[in-house]
Amino acid sequence: MDAPPIDAQIFRTAMKKVATPVTIIATGNGEIRHGMTASAVCSLSDQPPMILACVNRNSAILPHLRANGCFSANFLADGQAELAQCFAGMTKIYGSDRFNYGAWTRLATGAPILADALSVFDCRLECEYDSPTHAVLVGRVKAIMKEDSMRALIYVGGKFGCPATI
Repeated sequence: MDAPPIDAQIFRTAMKKVATPVTIIATGNGEIRHGMTASAVCSLSDQPPMILACVNRNSAILPHLRANGCFSANFLADGQAELAQCFAGMTKIYGSDRFNYGAWTRLATGAPILADALSVFDCRLECEYDSPTHAVLVGRVKAIMKEDSMRALIYVGGKFGCPATI
C-alpha cells in the first residue's frame, strides 16, 4: 500500500527541529578556492575512514569538487557562526573572498582547511551518488585535525547555537 506523498513544507519544518553540526565544505586548486556551509555531513566508516557530504546539484561548488577530486569538511566551533553565515551566502561576500575570513591552510590533499575549526577531515573524493536534488559525496579521509577544548556549533530551529554540556 502506498503512503500519501509527504508535503515538502512539513518535511522542512520537521527537519528544522533536528540539530545538525555546521560544516564548511571547501575545495581548491592553488589560490582558486570554493566553499559552502553544509549541514548534511557525517561519518560513513572508520575502516577505512570515510565521510559523507550532501551538496545541492545546483551549487556552484559541485563542479570544482569534482574537478579537484578533494575537499575538506570543517566542523565549526562555538563562536564561528559569522563564518558559517558567510559561506552560506547570508552576507554580501562571494567566491574566494570568503576565504579572507578565518585562518585557512592546507593538509594532505591541498584542499583549504580551517585551522581553528573544531574538527577537520581532509578528503579525497572516493565516489559520488545522485539523488533528485543533491550529490552524495563520499570522501576518503587523508588527514585529520581536531581541537579538544571547543564546543560544537549546531544549527537547529533556523538558528546557530551551541549545545549544552553533555
